[in-house]
Amino acid sequence: MSLSKETILDVLRPVVGEAQTYEHHNQLSVIVGRSEIVDVLRELRDNPLTKFEQLVDITAIDWLKNKQDRFEVVYFLYSISNKARVRIKIAVPEKDVHVPTVTDIYESANWYERETYDMYGIRFDGHPDLRRFYMPEDYVDPETKEPLYPLRKDYPLMGIPGAAIMPDFPEKEDWKRKKEAYLKEFPANPLDTSYSKN
Repeated sequence: MSLSKETILDVLRPVVGEAQTYEHHNQLSVIVGRSEIVDVLRELRDNPLTKFEQLVDITAIDWLKNKQDRFEVVYFLYSISNKARVRIKIAVPEKDVHVPTVTDIYESANWYERETYDMYGIRFDGHPDLRRFYMPEDYVDPETKEPLYPLRKDYPLMGIPGAAIMPDFPEKEDWKRKKEAYLKEFPANPLDTSYSKN
C-alpha cells in the first residue's frame, strides 16, 4: 500500500496549512518553514495515516547563487508499513544557518545532523552533541581562521593548502617492504593492471 500525495497533504494541513509541493521521478517533496519542521516530522511519524517511522537521511543543498536562501535542508522519510517515501525541505538563509534539531523525533538524526553541520556549516539548535563528523574540530582557513565546510560551493575544488595537516606515517617504509615481499612471493599476473608498481 502506498500513500497518496493528497493523504500526506491532508495530514500536514493542520500543521502548516497549504504546503508548497513538487514531484520529481514520482517522489513527493514538501516545502515547509524552518519553525515548522519539528511539528511536521512528528505529525508524519505519529499520524496513523502516514506512519513515517524511518528517517533515512538528512542533507543540505548549497544554492550558492540564490541570494535569499542559500541553503536547503532536506529530510528523507520512509514509511515501512505504507512502503512510501517523502522529502521534506526547508530553506535556510546564509546569514542565519540555524535549524531546530529533530533528534527527539528520530534518534538517527543525531548522526545525519552532525554530518550536515560538518560538511555545510548548518547548525542544529538543541542537538545533544553537535561536533564535526569527518573533519577535525580545528578545520579552519589557515589565514582567516574561519571554519571551513567542504561541501559548500565556494569551497575550492582542490582544497585549501595547509588547512588539514596530515599526520606522520612512520609505518610507510615498513608497509612498502611488506608489499614488496608479498609481491615477490605472490607475483602479479602481468595481465592484471590493478597492481601498481609503486
